[in-house]
Amino acid sequence: MTSALIPLAPGCEELEAVTIIDLLRRADFDVLTAGLVEGPITASRRTVLVPDVLLVDMTDQEFDLIVLPGGQPGATHLGESRILKRMLYRQDERGGWIGAICAAPRVLAAHGLLAGRRATSFPGALDEFSDGSFEMVDDPVVIDDHIVTSRGPGTAMDFVLTLIECSAGSERRVAVEGPLHRS
Repeated sequence: MTSALIPLAPGCEELEAVTIIDLLRRADFDVLTAGLVEGPITASRRTVLVPDVLLVDMTDQEFDLIVLPGGQPGATHLGESRILKRMLYRQDERGGWIGAICAAPRVLAAHGLLAGRRATSFPGALDEFSDGSFEMVDDPVVIDDHIVTSRGPGTAMDFVLTLIECSAGSERRVAVEGPLHRS
């Protein structure tokens, strides 16, 4: 079974977080949500999310996929987490899949994980990192090696379906996507 970690920070974008969790579970991934702080997480629009575990308790675990929801100030909190930084470096070094949507690609940029790659984000989210170390693309979803980035809430479903395809194959994507379009 494909394992996935979704770190949840106060102020995250709930539409993205819930879409990531929901579609990965529909794909039969072993999904674990991990709070940066103890207790329920209040998202950017006051939706309360209850993480499965604390991120600090997952530091030695390996996952097939780590996915960062965006939103502010959620992405800023993710970027400030030294635990998450170490986990992302380890994930990158071993070529494990990493996904980041909306403002969350700034976490990857701040830690140098986008260097030499193509990426997208919510408009303006990566402006302060425009030093030429990576190529900014306006596409809704961008895959570069084992890193997948996306624009925001409106691209969340395509983003997660792409992550499913990248990490578990096109058949799994089709199995999840098909029922979503039936009326």
